[in-house]
Order: sequence, then structure tokens, then C-alpha cells
Amino acid sequence: MEEPGFWDDADKANLSMKELKNLKDTLEEYQRVLTAYEDVETLLEMGYEEDDASLIPEAQEAMADFTARFEALRIKTLLSEEYDKDNAIVTLHAGAGGTEACDWVSMLYRMYSRWAEKHGFTVKVLDFLDGDEAGIKSVTMEIDGENAFGYLKSERGIHRLVRISPFNAAGKRQTSFASCDVMPDIEEDLDVEINEDDLRIDTYRSSGAGGQHINKTSSAIRITHLPTNIVVQCQNERSQHMNKDKAMQMLKAKLFLLKQQENQEKLSGIRGEVKDNAWGSQIRSYVMQPYKLIKDHRTGEENSNVDAVMDGDIDGFINAYLKWNNLKKSQTE
Repeated sequence: MEEPGFWDDADKANLSMKELKNLKDTLEEYQRVLTAYEDVETLLEMGYEEDDASLIPEAQEAMADFTARFEALRIKTLLSEEYDKDNAIVTLHAGAGGTEACDWVSMLYRMYSRWAEKHGFTVKVLDFLDGDEAGIKSVTMEIDGENAFGYLKSERGIHRLVRISPFNAAGKRQTSFASCDVMPDIEEDLDVEINEDDLRIDTYRSSGAGGQHINKTSSAIRITHLPTNIVVQCQNERSQHMNKDKAMQMLKAKLFLLKQQENQEKLSGIRGEVKDNAWGSQIRSYVMQPYKLIKDHRTGEENSNVDAVMDGDIDGFINAYLKWNNLKKSQTE
């Protein structure tokens, strides 16, 4: 393999700095995988030559490190769809379940924030609405990092929680729902014409939790596209003008994707099927009582370590989805 620097100036001019960084990071990760493989080979050879059983634990540890790195790089190769490389805009909405559903949204918000933190991604809250009594009614966040949308597109859909609710005085099990919508944060200037007469622009007061999420100002913007009833909101930027610019960027992206309905297969690969935020439409169930099990209903992936998953350990579900989605695409081609 050629070392970095084999591109000529003309080639470099056609690549953005972000693309160059992504290519550099991928090459470095490949080199780390190769080094991990060579470490395993060296330890095995030493063990055989010296007949030293004490090297077995070290060889097993090296093998586990190599396997994890190789699997991560292999999964990365599945991120080849048009918007996979982009940042992600994740929106969570409380569904059926009342206050319990709002608390469920706050748990999912923490789960995705912790996942992003573990991967070195940044999270920026764009819109936030507190629940009437507790939790979060809705939240929109931008997650920035290499292939953020490619990974998080697996999370689109309805998430179902089953537990003994702390808000239920009778101590009975309760089922609640939250929807998760994931869209690519398309940064380029999209060729989308928007008639100003088709927009209703409302200014409202931000509703963050006392500065924990966002400042409470009157600069928040809500834009409704009347022909499609698409609503976008932003309240995290420093000024009303900046909030409007970000909301318009989100609206253009949604309208751009909507235009892809003529190519249904492509659209389904970007946004997925939109389902009701209630019974019978969940993509994943999180059961906390009477037993502990999280199961993805599309891939069959399961994890009984509920605490770890709620602390952001969702890579198993993401990887299983990418493999499942890749297999499904190959079968339809």
C-alpha cells in the first residue's frame, strides 16, 4: 500500500479537508490493525519456539485487541451510502406513556450522548422541550463526528421501554414509547427552492433546563413548511438570526430528502420507514422488569446488560444493523 502523499496536487484539490482527514484516519486505523495482527503472530511464534505457556494470556489479550480493531474496521467498510459520512441530527419525541415516556426520552438522550462521548463525537443541542412534570418531551441534537449518520441511522424508529415506573404509585409495570428520527446534516448548499409564502416562522422562548441544556432567551425559531407540514426548530445558537439559518438548513435537508420519493429505494435507505409512536411499531424493546433484556426486532441482536447499554454501549446493535442492512441490500440488487 502506498504511503500518504501519493496524491498529486490536482487530486488533493478535489478533496475537502474533511475527506482528507477521514482518509488519513482510516489509513492509520488500518496500520493499527496490521500492527495488532503482527503482535499476535509474534507472541504465538515465541510461545511455540520457547514452549512457554505463560505467554498464553498475553497472546489471548493481543488476539482480543486485534479482533476488536479488525471488526471495527470491517464495519466501517459498510458505511458506503451517500450520506453516511455526514454528521447526524437526532430528534427524540415522547410517545404513548405520559410522564413515563418523557422520562424515557431523557434516558435515551443520555444514552446517545454517552455513546457520542465514547466515540469522541461532539453533541450540540439544537432544540429542547421539558416534560410537563419530569423528563423531556422532545429534544433535537446535532452529533458531529466521522460517519455519525452512517452509524446512527440504525436508531431510526420507535423505542419501547418496559419497567416498573417510578411515576406509578401502584408500582405496576408500564410500557412507554419514544420515537427517534435521524437525518444527515447535509452541509452543502442544496438545490431546493423554498417559497417564502409557504413558510410560517414563529419566535418563541427557549425552554432549556436552567442553562443545563440551553439558555432561556426569546430567540428560538420554529419554521413550519405549510405544504408538507414539516416543522423544524432551533434555539441553541447565540442569536435569532443564527437560529433561523440553522433551522432553514434543516428544512432544506428534509425537503431535499422528501424529493427523493421518486426513488423509493434510495429514500428508504436514508430515512427509513416512519412509524406510529405506539404499540406494534417498535424497532427495539428495552425490558427492565421482570427480567432484563434489550432486543432489536429487525436484526434479532440482544443484550442483557441493560445498564451498559443505557450508558451508551450500543455498538453491538449498530453493527448488527449495518450487517443486516448490507445483506438486505445485496439480496435486492
